[in-house]
Amino acid sequence: MASPAAYGILSHVATVLPTHGVGSRSDLPLPFGALLVSALAALVISFLAIGVLWREPRLDRSQGLLLPDPVAAVLESRWVRRVAQALSIALTLWTLTALLLGPDSARNPVPHVVYVWLWVGLAFASMLFGPVWRVINPLRLLHTGLLRLARVSPDLAVLPYRFGWWPAAIALGIFTWVELVANDNTSLPFLRLLVLAFLLVSVLGAAVFGRAWFDRADPFEAWSRLLGALAPVGRRADGRWVLRTPLHGINELRGERGLVATVAVMLGSTAYDGFSANLAWATFVQTSTVSASVLKTATLLAFFAAVALTLWLASAVSMALARRALRDSFDFVSDIAPSLVPIAGGYVVAHYWSLFVYQTPVGLALLSDPLGTGANLLGTAGLRPDDTLVQATLVATIQAGSIVLGHLLGVLAAHERAVTVLDRRSAIVGQVPLMVIMLFYTFAGLTILFAP
Repeated sequence: MASPAAYGILSHVATVLPTHGVGSRSDLPLPFGALLVSALAALVISFLAIGVLWREPRLDRSQGLLLPDPVAAVLESRWVRRVAQALSIALTLWTLTALLLGPDSARNPVPHVVYVWLWVGLAFASMLFGPVWRVINPLRLLHTGLLRLARVSPDLAVLPYRFGWWPAAIALGIFTWVELVANDNTSLPFLRLLVLAFLLVSVLGAAVFGRAWFDRADPFEAWSRLLGALAPVGRRADGRWVLRTPLHGINELRGERGLVATVAVMLGSTAYDGFSANLAWATFVQTSTVSASVLKTATLLAFFAAVALTLWLASAVSMALARRALRDSFDFVSDIAPSLVPIAGGYVVAHYWSLFVYQTPVGLALLSDPLGTGANLLGTAGLRPDDTLVQATLVATIQAGSIVLGHLLGVLAAHERAVTVLDRRSAIVGQVPLMVIMLFYTFAGLTILFAP
């Protein structure tokens, strides 16, 4: 699905951008009803199977297939990281030049960098390689560089950081509102204000709370870290690089303050993005007497709240079935929250696949002329999108597969956490409400994606 911001930056492209409208019911490789029944059946069968076969915790950091030494050496290489950081700084400065001096038109690459590369590209890169933004975050690099120049300890902090994931959740919510709701969100004045506000908050936060601000409060580091838990590469307990399942990465996430809110924003934003493309909703917004911005904002917040509320209600019922006190549900919901990360990752792939693969070369072409003078400074101005990877049946298959796979991984991750923090009987009985919620998410997700 392409957000309103995406449509704004693509207005100059003659070919209509494939959105998840390309994955309509008529494009599905299977009839929609058969796909839905198959997906729900797969979740139920998986739940029953793991209830019988998965009786105790099975995931730990000592597991994984060791990567060959040359590959591990590349991942450990300081020079590889320095090159990646240098490219990140160069792209940042190049983009800022276009932001400050470039044309306020569809020829400016900044909207592509912000809404396609930073948001979607970072998500895809993190799911493949891990939390890469922690390594190449230009603001973290700036903060570290300034401390070194001043010969100040990198652990310097005026105040201790005690807010958990809440600042990241709020900032992610604001960014998704900007992307999905805000008017004129591709205009340069708007983007200049957005970037300036983000820079000021980040610099002030890092000055007061030190590196902890980036570790927990930076929205893009939170986005990258959570989705990066799904990456097939990671470190085991002894620090060596291994190939592993997404479940191992998810299992390393622990319940912390604000994590439920952060995951709710991640999942709720992509769900709203799909819902907002529905023709009936668009017609309702246009004909309503309520301001479109107010209506969209309220609905987006409702999606955030719905994810958090349904997860907490399921946890409360789980504790009741497990004969635990209601107050235990608050700890349990925090423990279970990471199991929604695979679902959020599946939604990201489903909603943004066509946008990313189709528009990445467009952004690279525009970057070759940051000032809009007709220059070709990078030699990429002639790049054009290739529709090979956005064919209707392929996109529909990727969308359906990512949604179902994300939910299957979510069921497995929730079971692992349940048998870890509860006894086996309580884990099995207590997961029934969570299973119902995940079935609902699957049904809703597929229906939103493939609605006519």
